Amino acid sequence: MGRQEEIIKERLKKLEALKKSGINPYPNKFNVKDYACDLQEKHKSLKKEKKSNAKAAVAGRLLTFRDLGKISFGTLQDSTGKIQIMLQSPITSKSIFEFFKKYIDSGDFLGVEGNLFRTKRGELSIIARKITLLSKSILPLPEKFHGLQDEEERYRKRYLDLIANPDVLQIFKKRAIILKTLRDFMDKHKFLEIETPLLQSVYGGALAKPFKTHIDTYDSDVFLSIAPELPLKKALVGNLGNVYEITKKFRNEGVDRSHNPEHMTIEWYQPYADYKDGMFLFKELIKQISKNLFGSYKFEYQGYKIDVSKWKVLPLDKAIKQYLKIDVSKIHSDSDAKKIAEKNNIPTEGITLSNIQDELMKLFREKLIQPTFLIDYPIESSPLAKPSSSNPKKAEVFQPFIAGLELARAYSELNDPRLQEKHFKEQEEERSQGNKEAMPTDKDFITALEHGMPPACGVGIGIERLVMLFTNQTSIRDVILFPFMKPEK
Repeated sequence: MGRQEEIIKERLKKLEALKKSGINPYPNKFNVKDYACDLQEKHKSLKKEKKSNAKAAVAGRLLTFRDLGKISFGTLQDSTGKIQIMLQSPITSKSIFEFFKKYIDSGDFLGVEGNLFRTKRGELSIIARKITLLSKSILPLPEKFHGLQDEEERYRKRYLDLIANPDVLQIFKKRAIILKTLRDFMDKHKFLEIETPLLQSVYGGALAKPFKTHIDTYDSDVFLSIAPELPLKKALVGNLGNVYEITKKFRNEGVDRSHNPEHMTIEWYQPYADYKDGMFLFKELIKQISKNLFGSYKFEYQGYKIDVSKWKVLPLDKAIKQYLKIDVSKIHSDSDAKKIAEKNNIPTEGITLSNIQDELMKLFREKLIQPTFLIDYPIESSPLAKPSSSNPKKAEVFQPFIAGLELARAYSELNDPRLQEKHFKEQEEERSQGNKEAMPTDKDFITALEHGMPPACGVGIGIERLVMLFTNQTSIRDVILFPFMKPEK
């Protein structure tokens, strides 16, 4: 029998012994009055070897325990941090000492009540007067430097990762702050939060491959939403004004450091605005997040010093020429596009005149370190965007980049139903030529546009990429609490 099996066997014996003694190892409730972080802050002035008359009642997981005879020390971790607990005779009764030694293991959830004390080493501690077992741990926690170093294991068993790695816990607390900032920002700018369907009979709103499923009741195939764009724009037709949605999206595409099949976005639609207004609002949002997290518009990401108060604006064709020395004005056909792709080691399957510039952009986007807007994309690559008034071959599109991360895609929204219908037909032709990401025609959306939609700017932001940027992470799986994992055999 291995060490792990011996530990489990011993804990199961303790579990049975607890039940026979009439002690419930999984009680229903504990009255938590205090939290570790709050106690550390509130009693930071308590001097060494001094006891406070203040009483505390905390609950959390026992991480470590040292038995030194008449005095014992443990580390208790709650959702806010850690605090030391002490069993010290005669304040801690003999029965509690015996109960602890007989039944308690690291990993157990405990409720601890007692007085606060600052040890000789300066550690704020709770001298236990009462201990309640709240949940008996059968499986032992992994050792700190073993068992959680494997990346796949960390993602599959995130609950253990959170226990062993406090920095991981902070990532998801910052994610929560970012989500709150998004909603507060939208409220401040008088946007209405609405919901759109995740199950759609016709998918659209982005160039992406969908997940397909089936509704038995209607004997009909449906798709998981790849974007909430078209329903949100129908809300503009309905005259709801400024609208936004924070939602999940599903794209049946590759998985890499910046892509996950299921991810979260915020999309907003601002009537009577264009993409310049969208860029302004996006900049203000990013500045607000930075201010809320760091108290400054400056922060560090992967060794780069980023300043989100300063932005560069660069047309896509000029950026391609600057970084790749390619003149896209000389690409006139799908054949030309495939030749350029082959020359630059881009797989040629599905490459057309409409998407070659987007594929070329991927070759240099990691060089866009300081905040940069790439703007004015080819009209063929943006079937839902409005043509530029100064150059109808360009669409009023912008994409913001920071530290090589593509954070959003946005544009002045096309509201001409005849032109929109033409673009859908062009997308259908793309699909017939092998572009699996091209959009199908959404006839109901065309009908909605025929009733009239105001000019508008729409902005779609990848929330995970925002969190990656503001928590200094390089993989999207590090900012998704439970990322999708390849099934284990």
